[in-house]
Amino acid sequence: MSYRALAVLLLLAAPAACKKANSAAGGGPGGAGGFAMPVEVSPAIRDTVVDAIAATGQIEAIQSIELRPEVSGRITDILVREGQEVADGTPLFKVDDAELKAQVAQAEAERQLARQALERTKQLITQNASSTSDLEQSEAKSRGADANYDLLKTRLDRTVVRAPFGGVAGRRLVSIGTYVSPQTPLITLQSVNPQFASFDVPERYADRLRRGQLVSFQVAALPGKNFSGEVVFVDPVVALPGRTILIKARVPNSEHQLQAGMFIEARLATNIRPNAVVVPEDALLPMQGATFVWVVKDGKANQQQVSVGVRTAGWAEIQGGVVAGDQVVVGGLERLFPNAPVMARVVERHRGAPTGQETTAATSRPAGGGTQPAAKDSAKH
Repeated sequence: MSYRALAVLLLLAAPAACKKANSAAGGGPGGAGGFAMPVEVSPAIRDTVVDAIAATGQIEAIQSIELRPEVSGRITDILVREGQEVADGTPLFKVDDAELKAQVAQAEAERQLARQALERTKQLITQNASSTSDLEQSEAKSRGADANYDLLKTRLDRTVVRAPFGGVAGRRLVSIGTYVSPQTPLITLQSVNPQFASFDVPERYADRLRRGQLVSFQVAALPGKNFSGEVVFVDPVVALPGRTILIKARVPNSEHQLQAGMFIEARLATNIRPNAVVVPEDALLPMQGATFVWVVKDGKANQQQVSVGVRTAGWAEIQGGVVAGDQVVVGGLERLFPNAPVMARVVERHRGAPTGQETTAATSRPAGGGTQPAAKDSAKH
């Protein structure tokens, strides 16, 4: 065969080869547009979303006191240990009562004499041997003797210092033999169950604050533990110079884990939306001051601008642009372009409680079913 004949055959075969290659490219998973890119998608879901104000604060005892005696004298007995839990009315200290006992005995004798004198005067009145003024004086003396006895008896009773409320005794400040007066601190006493979670919020949230709202918080000294309570106090006065409003929430503390002074990071729930649309946070694509997500429909990915609401650990609320059930791209979105053909693999994620520590369990499988083994990934946020 001559070189000229060979050249003619090559020219004739080239168009057929190009047509065959184009046919092969159009028959792939991406259709006539090109190669389908593998991506991971997750369905948008409906869940409860909580609008919350973040703040820092501390734990406070509902009742706290530095206990002092009501009478003067020397401490003769200490009936409480430091750190001991005591009930309301429990005896804590005993002050020397010898002098007061003698005074009470004397007052009781005087009271008896005054009562006897009153009885004699009444008898004389019936015999017309005494005047009305004598009776009035006897009655006054009797009442005075009764009052003096009651006063001294009360002071005698107060030589025993009792707990004014149930709580835990703190540091003891006196010893046996210490001379004390009503100005002498004896011991600290604090209630422990329940406690207050106390924090300040900026005044711009004033119209969103009310009693009965839920507060969830964590304590720096107790990592991994979540606590919650109910708002019982909203300060009607804005504190200067920070212009903040004091909030107190009542928190159960049956296990005595919360101690006064502990630092807390709190979230005050101001609104609860039970049917919000949420997507995994890694589906969000911020771009030029706006936020977008890639939504996969009919094997094609298209960009959708969205408005982002509340963000929680690993999740974000979407307000408009996406509905529950839409498949949003969570993996491989950086390679996408409008109307890009994709080969999607579904990653199902289960959202935890919106106010606590959340656990996301992800299960991967080919979209539309298949025989590929599922890969499980659990990540705690």
